[in-house]
Amino acid sequence: MVGHVVGLHRYPVKSMAGEPLDETEISWHGLADDRRWGFVREGQVRNGFPWLTLRQRPDLVRYHPCLRGGSAVVRTPGGDEHDVADPELAALLGARPMKLDRGAFDSAPVSLLTVQSATAVGSPDVRRFRPNVVVDAAGEFPEDAWVGATAAIGGAVLRVDRADRRCGVVAVDPDTGTRDATVLRAVARQHGLTLGVYASVVTPGHVRVGDEVVLHPRPRAGNG
Repeated sequence: MVGHVVGLHRYPVKSMAGEPLDETEISWHGLADDRRWGFVREGQVRNGFPWLTLRQRPDLVRYHPCLRGGSAVVRTPGGDEHDVADPELAALLGARPMKLDRGAFDSAPVSLLTVQSATAVGSPDVRRFRPNVVVDAAGEFPEDAWVGATAAIGGAVLRVDRADRRCGVVAVDPDTGTRDATVLRAVARQHGLTLGVYASVVTPGHVRVGDEVVLHPRPRAGNG
């Protein structure tokens, strides 16, 4: 046992504010309803990454989506609410909504981050790093040692595939949407621009805040 879950977060609309959860299902394609909607920039027909993100619009973090009646409803910074597919919201953002049943992930369906790693780079507010699963563990940057192993969390089993390489999104304040590169520079200086890990799903299951994280190292290859 290497730690326990202290936070779960899903992001119903890619790059908008996250929703804290007490429990969730993790399926083959990540947390239930995580990043199942995104907004596509116009004129990006040949772009392999057409999504409107915090890189272009850091104020997206001030848009708060939630699930209601089988759809995502987005509260704007001004307090108005729109269905995610409302043309008025699309006009406001200058991009069109798109639903993806398998999620709009940058790299992998589940991201994990320890409280210890966030604190080590001077940002104990983990929201800046947009993790799915937040773990309280021991040591500094403890999840580095998890790469290549499987992690049993509640009823789910994840394979920890690689470190999470960070970008300018880390510089966006999760409350104000303003940019400050201080934390990003700390990540680069202290940890080679990576923080946290990406994982894929080996066994879907139910996960709750408080669940233990139990690591199973990858078996060593034989000599024959």
